[in-house]
Amino acid sequence: MTARHDQQFHALHSAGLLLLANCWDAGTARLAMHAGSKALATSSAAVAWAHGYADGGKLPPGLLLSTIRAIVRVADLPLTADIENGYSDDPAAVAALGRDVVRAGAVGINIEDGNDAPELLCEKIAGIRRAATEEGVNLYINARTDSFLRPLVAPEQRVAEVLRRAALYREAGASGLFAPGVREEADIEAIAKGCGMPLNILVRPGFPSTERLQALGVRRLSAGSDIAEMADSYIVHAMREFLRCGAIAPHGAPALTYPQLNELMASGRG
Repeated sequence: MTARHDQQFHALHSAGLLLLANCWDAGTARLAMHAGSKALATSSAAVAWAHGYADGGKLPPGLLLSTIRAIVRVADLPLTADIENGYSDDPAAVAALGRDVVRAGAVGINIEDGNDAPELLCEKIAGIRRAATEEGVNLYINARTDSFLRPLVAPEQRVAEVLRRAALYREAGASGLFAPGVREEADIEAIAKGCGMPLNILVRPGFPSTERLQALGVRRLSAGSDIAEMADSYIVHAMREFLRCGAIAPHGAPALTYPQLNELMASGRG
């Protein structure tokens, strides 16, 4: 960590809209810096796919840590790492991973609740906060709630459930709230106003402009795995075309979706 990257990363959420074009290795981190990114963020899916694993807790944590170290080696920007659910249901083990992530050089994390009870994520957040503080780092803990991605509650109750969980996660030590899947402007605004933390959402086709999102109260917009999906889609298309006719295909590849890429990475030996 250089020039107190943790402080810089927190400050990037205090005004304006932070856009994070998620990367998955040192090379794509360099590309993100070249493109003008103010900070770096990994995508759990993209990192897993880059190592030949499916997303969803399949990546060995050691590969996550080596990826963080590789990015930090080439980067002079704050880095936040997606650690999924912490790769364990044991809060102590997750806190230990959080410590390792900080020691590897990350100054932020995403950690999600998924189908688990929010109280479990609270324990994980509290443990990670203690571990990071002991390392002298003001870690930006972005607590992700999947209330808009999974059938956890009825659709009309999603905003209230997000806000309920946000209050729990904030009390446990979270720095920000990540609510992927939210789309409607009224829902975005209600969550941004009520969650008590900087709101991060996941970009989706047809979203309002960045100016409008900022006006609604959003402070962070993530690309997630979308860029990796586009890149891998072109790679498969180009390889097929080369093997078919010995020529390099132009851009404009048919898209591989998240489920298709995840299934591809899950096949074969693990």
